[in-house]
Amino acid sequence: MDPVTLILTALAAGAALGVKDTASTAVLDAYNGLKALVRRRLAGRPDGEVVLKRYGTAPTTWHDPLAEELAAANAAGDAQLVAAAKALLRLVDAAGDQAGKYNVTVTDSQGVQMGDHNVQNNTFGPRPGR
Repeated sequence: MDPVTLILTALAAGAALGVKDTASTAVLDAYNGLKALVRRRLAGRPDGEVVLKRYGTAPTTWHDPLAEELAAANAAGDAQLVAAAKALLRLVDAAGDQAGKYNVTVTDSQGVQMGDHNVQNNTFGPRPGR
């Protein structure tokens, strides 16, 4: 699953559970944290902020526009955002997570980390041979 699809899937799952009284505090906290990270990533993109707000009420309708905004804002390269989406999906679908349903494939990226308790120091520059 690509990172943008992972983020969209987590947002949709969180929105669906967020409107139910049965959602745990952990799920609601994870969902609200994910939305805050998405808002931060889309900051300064007026269309992105509007689409995110509307996505919560009609994910099917707003899926493609939000996917475009996330791609344009390089959300796929935001390791913290991808990790937050994965953490939410782990809470709402532990079996799917354990089965590898939400594995992320990242290609041609720099500075991406997945997992817990990571430490990373980045120095970006031109890639060799380019």
